[in-house]
Amino acid sequence: MSDLQDRLFNEILQARQRVYAVGTPTPLQQINIPGVQAVVFAKREDLGPIKAYKWRGAYNCMAKLSPEQRAGGVVAASAGNHGQGVALAAAKLGCKAHIFMPRSTPEVKQNAVRMHGGTHVEIVLTGDSYDAASRAAHEFAEKNQLTFVHPYDDLNTMGGQGTLADEVVMSGQGPFDRVYLQIGGGGLAAACACWFRKFWPECHCVGVEGTHQASMKLAVETGSRGILPYVDVFCDGTAVRQAGEQTFALCRDVLDSFVTVSNDEVCRAIRSLWNGLRVITEPSGAMGLAALLQDWEKGRIRPGEKCLVVLSGANMDFAQMGVVAARAGVQESNRRERYLQIPMEMKRGQILKYLQNIPEGILLTDVQYGRVAGDIQHPVFGVLGTEEQFAIIDKALEAKGLQAKDVSRDADVRFRMISYDRERLMHPVFFEIEFPERPGAFSEFMLTVGKYANLCYFNYRYSGEHVGRALVGLEFDSVEDRNACRKEAAALLGTTVQGIHELPDSVRHRVLDRMSPSSIC
Repeated sequence: MSDLQDRLFNEILQARQRVYAVGTPTPLQQINIPGVQAVVFAKREDLGPIKAYKWRGAYNCMAKLSPEQRAGGVVAASAGNHGQGVALAAAKLGCKAHIFMPRSTPEVKQNAVRMHGGTHVEIVLTGDSYDAASRAAHEFAEKNQLTFVHPYDDLNTMGGQGTLADEVVMSGQGPFDRVYLQIGGGGLAAACACWFRKFWPECHCVGVEGTHQASMKLAVETGSRGILPYVDVFCDGTAVRQAGEQTFALCRDVLDSFVTVSNDEVCRAIRSLWNGLRVITEPSGAMGLAALLQDWEKGRIRPGEKCLVVLSGANMDFAQMGVVAARAGVQESNRRERYLQIPMEMKRGQILKYLQNIPEGILLTDVQYGRVAGDIQHPVFGVLGTEEQFAIIDKALEAKGLQAKDVSRDADVRFRMISYDRERLMHPVFFEIEFPERPGAFSEFMLTVGKYANLCYFNYRYSGEHVGRALVGLEFDSVEDRNACRKEAAALLGTTVQGIHELPDSVRHRVLDRMSPSSIC
């Protein structure tokens, strides 16, 4: 053990006497994850006094300050959770805290800082990133001769974070074969890995970073603390451009491997936590589980191994939940969602024929189609299935001389930019319909109206409800066909269709105007 590790270990020992002035040990809870044959425990830091682990380091650091330093006040920079920890400590210790936060900090985290700190806290919103807020905070601290409370690159802060690992060791649930530790600046990972290696030398400590946040992995691989040119802020609690000086020296020695996880993997991990524990964490809080799931899929974890993940925080803006749910996909299994663009002849019934022939077991999750010029149309279908089921789709299309294009990552598909050419429609009608979210329900509706009309627009997304909703555009050869279809559609209400509403002409014209190529250009 290096001298730096010795000092950190001793700081964790001493921190045990301080941090519980503002919090109590958080529980360790087992998670059952379908398909994962490992024993998985979660350290529930989302149940701490600020719903995140940062209270530990902030209070330990500030409790060690001299009375003179606390009397002058402290300065901190935070994307959210560290600020809450500093605010809690300031209120407990009776000192002033100036907390600099990016202007993009979620309102839920700003409000939490105010709640924990009360009159002891002043929030300064500045810059568009943590780095900009941090620079402003350092300048303010230096100008006013105030103490800066670092969120990670300080042994006193790390000492407090390490009490998390001490609680795990003392829980009696160990030893663990593998532990997954999130990395932003590296304080949590350095402190916990230092403690685990001391008591469980065989424990494999994994550092987890976002795909576009891997500053620590970069530093370890290159031997120097490089600055990332771009940082993804979806997991805002770990969005750090450069690894800390001390945390780099520690993580380089105490971490056994690194795993980088994508935002979609993080969202699927949040879904797994909801399914297994009815818990919703913030994105960075689920990164450890995302890495574990990745390791399991890649065969890096042996069946029966005992694994630990840290649910490091749950301070997510409510509005972000919809994004997380959409990116997580529809169901938790070995199935994945793909968006396929399939060329089809522009004639009546082609899309319906496809919907009726979706292989059994595949779930239709999305349809994006608008009639454009040309004899060949290119509707997009979102489908949830296994690799084997996708192969069945490919084979069926190949037999018809067609080939699907995977457009899952195309921006126009992700943002639902459905092209539409109004000039090519005859007597169009738009319906907003509700139908039972079961196989075949929408097809039954289309079979009824299909004898009158051609589908010219289709906008549907599976929402997880019992009722499916779609905006459907139909075009007719004649006004008589259109009127007949209206009567048939109304008769369907309460059978295969639970709700149907025709868009008034004024609304329909607005829809057409928005979708016409001329208005877009």
